[in-house]
Amino acid sequence: MSDAVRYERDGGVGVITLNRPDNRNSMTEELLEGFAARVREARGDQGLRCLVVTGEGRSFSAGADFKSQIQREHPGRQPHERSYAMYEPFLSLLDVEVPVVGALNGHAIGGGFGLALMCDLRYARSDAKYGANFTRLGLHPGMAVSYVLPRLVGLPKASEWLYTGRLFDGAEGAAAGLFNAASDDPVPEAMEVARTIASNAPIAIRTTKASLRQGLGWEPRTAAYREAYAQAVTVATADAKEGMAALLEKRDPRFEGR
Repeated sequence: MSDAVRYERDGGVGVITLNRPDNRNSMTEELLEGFAARVREARGDQGLRCLVVTGEGRSFSAGADFKSQIQREHPGRQPHERSYAMYEPFLSLLDVEVPVVGALNGHAIGGGFGLALMCDLRYARSDAKYGANFTRLGLHPGMAVSYVLPRLVGLPKASEWLYTGRLFDGAEGAAAGLFNAASDDPVPEAMEVARTIASNAPIAIRTTKASLRQGLGWEPRTAAYREAYAQAVTVATADAKEGMAALLEKRDPRFEGR
């Protein structure tokens, strides 16, 4: 199996680690396939009581690798299906019945930010950059970001972040209520919280998580599929080509609305 993503468990706490720091843990085919496999492994682990997701290096995940792919190509797939397929491995985290703690060791941007939103609790690095910069790239958000974010921080703040595409640091995110805490090194705190959760009654924890989601009418996977239609439309625009070119060339984009 690929070592692009690792899974290990100590006691009741399992840890999934994105392990491609040289590529900022971006969403390459190797990493996506590895993540889906490790989630399946964690779900099948009868000793798991809490799951931590983290990354190696300076980035939690930089999102899509714009030098490689922004959609997952496959013969016969429609454009919206290719967009959705890009996020499906990260969305599989929603199927984990135990609480998921994000130990956001570094930057989480775009799809990587979406992965952070799939966690039940999030501990961020104070000086790392976070956010959904899709509109700065000429793209509609994906991975249910437009659904989850306003439910976590409220509509005004979510609107500001999504419309401007502005990245923010961990301290700002914590102040807005997006992160449980922000610090110089969030991993130890995230692990301590995970160990506390794992020490509690496992049936009570799993049923409490299910009740919280049911009470909220929590349907991020459905929202992600709806988003995929809009994202597929924007992927085909000249503005998206300009946005991605500007990112790679490290300049401001010049959008023309076509």
